[in-house]
Amino acid sequence: MPNIKSAKKRVEVIARKTLRNKMLKSSLKTSLRKAFQEGSDTETKLSAISALDKAVAKGILHKNNAARHKSRIAKLLKVS
Repeated sequence: MPNIKSAKKRVEVIARKTLRNKMLKSSLKTSLRKAFQEGSDTETKLSAISALDKAVAKGILHKNNAARHKSRIAKLLKVS
């Protein structure tokens, strides 16, 4: 347990940021799951791409990871 005031604050800030990142990552995974589901519509797939872009902007996902998922979704869009 930290004794210095600034270290205590950092622990609190990290806890808040971790909670926010978990929430955003969870919603991202849900949107990806819906996009890759059989019979999902175009709007669902486009919203998943948008969620990926937002996750990259917020630093939750690496840009190459998001690019890989976007490519796979684009491939599904092209087929349907």
